[in-house]
Amino acid sequence: MATLLGSLVAVLALTFRGDDFHTAPGALSRWYAIAWALFAAAAWTVRRLGARQAAVFVLAGSAAVAATGLLAPPRTSTDAYRYAWDGRVQAAGISPYDHAPEDPALAPLRDRWLFPRGSACHGADRAPVRPAPGRPTPERPAPERPTPVRPTPVHPAPGADSRADPEPDHPPSGSAEPQCTRLNRPSVHTIYPPAAEGYFLLVHRSAPSGSTLLPLQTGGALLSVATTAVLLAAARRRRDPRLATARAALWAWCPAVPVEAVNNAHVDALGVLLTVAGLVAVPRRRVLGGALLGAATAAKLLPAVTLPGALSGLLATAAPKPLTALKRPGPAGHPAPPTGPIRRAAAIVLPATAVVALGYLPYVLLSHSSVLGYLTGYVAEEGYETGSTAADDKNRYALLRLLHPDPEAWALPVIAVVLLVVVARVLLRGDPQRPWRGALVVTGAAFLLMTPGYPWYALLVVALVALDGRWEWLGLSLAGVAQYVTARAVDDGAWVGTLGYAVAGAAVMVGWALRARKARRAP
Repeated sequence: MATLLGSLVAVLALTFRGDDFHTAPGALSRWYAIAWALFAAAAWTVRRLGARQAAVFVLAGSAAVAATGLLAPPRTSTDAYRYAWDGRVQAAGISPYDHAPEDPALAPLRDRWLFPRGSACHGADRAPVRPAPGRPTPERPAPERPTPVRPTPVHPAPGADSRADPEPDHPPSGSAEPQCTRLNRPSVHTIYPPAAEGYFLLVHRSAPSGSTLLPLQTGGALLSVATTAVLLAAARRRRDPRLATARAALWAWCPAVPVEAVNNAHVDALGVLLTVAGLVAVPRRRVLGGALLGAATAAKLLPAVTLPGALSGLLATAAPKPLTALKRPGPAGHPAPPTGPIRRAAAIVLPATAVVALGYLPYVLLSHSSVLGYLTGYVAEEGYETGSTAADDKNRYALLRLLHPDPEAWALPVIAVVLLVVVARVLLRGDPQRPWRGALVVTGAAFLLMTPGYPWYALLVVALVALDGRWEWLGLSLAGVAQYVTARAVDDGAWVGTLGYAVAGAAVMVGWALRARKARRAP
């Protein structure tokens, strides 16, 4: 066990050593494949251990695996730079929803770390911005929105020098030296919900002076290990604590966690922690569980898709089953008292809605612009708008595209109908003592239908798999890697993402068939 974990940590450390995402995505994909193979072997082996011994390995391994993400600046995403900027803007007493990063009104907050100049602008993933004015100048018409520039990657990766201390930089407006930014989409307002913005501010306030992205990466590591701790705590109350403890390794050691939650410092890690805590709480404390799911949605909107899982079995006509998921009696170990479906739904949905509303309220009162930010623009940019041409460019609806080459006009209605059917089944036949199972089915179905191109979204799926144990859904995380990383290594790589999601869907069907056959043979 120790040898497998040590090998996994070593491979992950080597994976972060270079900028293979820009220079050799094929090589990076091979490193990922090795890491996933070691992860699978370790996750299988830990099942042989007793609950207590397995818990020690899972928690210690979680910390070691997460720590590998701290060895380098972000390798495959620039989102964390926007997090740092939003935290800085809020610390200056300005709403992050009021100004785009390139807005001259925020020029006094710029520095050479987030807004390089001169030769530093030739690195990968730099976007040109308007020069920061040195003194007030007459108002002039705003230039056209800049577009990100992606030159041939011959310089270090984004953030390759991100350990350097920021230097204030307010060049005169007449300077001819080009200025750029590490932030993606510098011409649009922020998209992140209020809990995420509060997290960015907290990290900014807590970080030592002159620090760059390491505090955000450290926050991601702490959130990842905290999620492991919640999974292990929940495992102690399950009917089979040994098996539930081993399942926690599916999150704790998954290579997606150090890559996306730690190295890239995606705020999805906060949403995942709150979602796991909420789903674990729902069977016993509905109001608390609903509030935590609301907080998760206020951190990253994606966890909202797990809410139907929290309502599993809501419309079941049979009497509720006795609690079997928990083994210990006591106030915290009993299910919530039986109530009618309306009261049960209200006990979960109303707290969730209230937390989201209360999270947005301060920003609504303090902001002059919409607190939705770039959300609607992002939906269109990613191709999730009826008739959007971006859907083809980004290979959205990849599996539906196998049925018809142009699904843009009809995909959304079809997806809505399919998801309604899946949700209805969860509400009718889901297990209220295992809400994470329904949440996994709904979330996984949404991924297969919409085929998102960013692997960090699948962190939520990984955590739900660790709760439920249905390992076949982990293929969705690998499909995201195929679409985001591996596809860059081949010409016209859209087929790589399509193949990845097709294999992931096939794995889900095989897993379902095997479980159904096992259930039929059970006495």
